[in-house]
Amino acid sequence: MRKLSSSLLLSILLAVTSKLVKKVEAEPNPHYVALLNDSMWFYEAQRSGHLPSTNRVSWRGDSGLEDGNDNKVDLVGGYYDAGDYLKFTLPLSHSIVLMAWGGIEWFDGYQKANQVNYLRDTIRWGTDWLIKAHPSDNELYVQVGNGDVDNNYWGPDTNIPTPRPSYKITADAPGTDVAALTAAAFAASSYLFRNQLNDTNYADTLQSHAESLYKFAETATPMQLYTESVSASKEYYEATAYSNQLVFGALWLYRATGNTEYRDKASNYFDQFKLSSTPITVMDWSDQTGAVYVLGTELDGSNTKYKDAAKKYLDAIALGKNGPCSFTSGGLLWCGDESDVNSLVPVQNTALLALLYDKITSGTDYTDFATGQIKYVLGDNRMLTPYVCGVHMNSPHNPHHAGASGGSDINNIETSPPEEKYLLYGAIVGGPDKDDKFYDERNDWAQTEVALDYNAPFLGLIARQLSVDTTEDPPYVSITEPRPHVSRSTGLEKWLIAVIVIVIVFVLAGLLYLCWCKRRAIASWRASRKAVAV
Repeated sequence: MRKLSSSLLLSILLAVTSKLVKKVEAEPNPHYVALLNDSMWFYEAQRSGHLPSTNRVSWRGDSGLEDGNDNKVDLVGGYYDAGDYLKFTLPLSHSIVLMAWGGIEWFDGYQKANQVNYLRDTIRWGTDWLIKAHPSDNELYVQVGNGDVDNNYWGPDTNIPTPRPSYKITADAPGTDVAALTAAAFAASSYLFRNQLNDTNYADTLQSHAESLYKFAETATPMQLYTESVSASKEYYEATAYSNQLVFGALWLYRATGNTEYRDKASNYFDQFKLSSTPITVMDWSDQTGAVYVLGTELDGSNTKYKDAAKKYLDAIALGKNGPCSFTSGGLLWCGDESDVNSLVPVQNTALLALLYDKITSGTDYTDFATGQIKYVLGDNRMLTPYVCGVHMNSPHNPHHAGASGGSDINNIETSPPEEKYLLYGAIVGGPDKDDKFYDERNDWAQTEVALDYNAPFLGLIARQLSVDTTEDPPYVSITEPRPHVSRSTGLEKWLIAVIVIVIVFVLAGLLYLCWCKRRAIASWRASRKAVAV
């Protein structure tokens, strides 16, 4: 047998080693893979209707099987909005746009994590229902369930109370905002299914609904908020304006179809409603203005008005330059009243827009801000808490969620049972207060509520982490201490109370010592006076 030369052996060894190193380098961070998977598991826990055989949530079953019967339309399926059993089109559409957008921009993150099929299923469960909710050109169902009835129920999906009325907008009772935003959801999903998921037939269906709905949004008169037509939604999901949704919908239709008429519509509405000079507001389900700036920067690059507005917007919010936001002592973005309830929503939405903008412009102006906020959400905070359920011992244990709680007593949400019966994997909770404190109390919905729109930007943020091949683990991985205890009665941690008590004891001891010294001095002075007198 012929002997191999030492140089040849070395070459072979180096080649094998190089392949092994590349294979190791190609492995995605397992913690971010788990986060992406868990985030979509949460959406499975929100599913309504007939659940498929692939259902991974053992404590959920078929539910809402008569939705739409009151109007003789099939509205079975879709997602429950939050910790209850209501269904709303406006926040669902907003969530689908963000999920699709993140999927489009960081699709390789899903591929690396082997989560593409879950992405497809997560979005399609929502768009399939939106198709049902749009049974004709000038009809769109916007809510299922009565808020007063549903909010007085706390229990499993087996006894969801009725009646569950369905509400819609029509040509005679229009809703410009929800029609345009739902068109955006259809268009964004159409682009994703056509270009990343290779499902042309479904993409065509989504595009058809997008164009029909956008025409409805434009032509139905008067142009108005949908809550003017559907008062039942007013208390829950009322948008601030319809102007930004009209631009947003047109931009997404331009991206999905390539038809420049939509690009021009977006530009004209942008100018007509003076969106470049509107007060700076944080993006959420009610206002997509910030997203308009960033998406316009990507799709209409020759028109600098979008980029100028996007930079001004992100400078104001992310960098704190004459904007409505500041930072807590722990480093959390805090935007006044917008952060008093569900504080992590402004954080995630702004971080997503920041990273999208930097990707689009090949810049890094806002990346440090965004990654810092992601780290905060994942445990780099004074509470040592990743605000994602089920990923760490310090994760929230009591999200405000009727199904996961295992309870049935609406009057004793917090104690029945004392701790959540089922783990709501992947759910992002509302978040801490302005002092960076988190109490993990189920009845404190401002901190522990969960909802479709809370997780929507998170998917994109985590897919981006996988896309850039970050080797740094999420902060919670290295946390071994339990969450610090905080007390609502004093607002102070136990260790701080102990320090204060010790300080007081030392101060009192010091005062007593001074008094003793003074008495000794006085006694000595008196003794000296007596000696002199003698």
